[in-house]
Amino acid sequence: MKTSNVLILVLVLLYISASTEWPTHTVCKEDNLEIYYKSCDPQQDFVFSIDKCSDVATHTFNIRASMVLGHNIKELYVKLQLIINGKTVLTYSETLCAPGHSKLIFCGMKKGERLHYEGPVTLGIKEIPQGDYTVSAKLTNEDHVTVACADFTVKNYLDYY
Repeated sequence: MKTSNVLILVLVLLYISASTEWPTHTVCKEDNLEIYYKSCDPQQDFVFSIDKCSDVATHTFNIRASMVLGHNIKELYVKLQLIINGKTVLTYSETLCAPGHSKLIFCGMKKGERLHYEGPVTLGIKEIPQGDYTVSAKLTNEDHVTVACADFTVKNYLDYY
């Protein structure tokens, strides 16, 4: 009996470690706006939420994000891609943390520390594009190792007029 329990446990652990895909999480879902995300980092998932989905249209809204760092953040780079119908139509890159150039409070954090942000975010655009599309976000450190990665699916049918 004990041998069969151990065998089942081993099979479950093998299945879990063989799976490299995280579940899709719902950030918000209202009549005219839906936002989902899925971690594209096979090593870890993270938590992300928006206080009120309707606030996204105001361009400043409160978020919560949390994860345990798998890598140090001495330098941090972000790469964003706008993907429509499977094709990248826009790419944006920026340095977020660098020696003498730190834009974020978690610059300098070490592997194993809990990164947590709760507060306002302001979008640098006047309107969130309408339609169905994906925004891919990838954060890498000074060793070009992925710190966090997510694909956000947006379904926006908000009327801004």
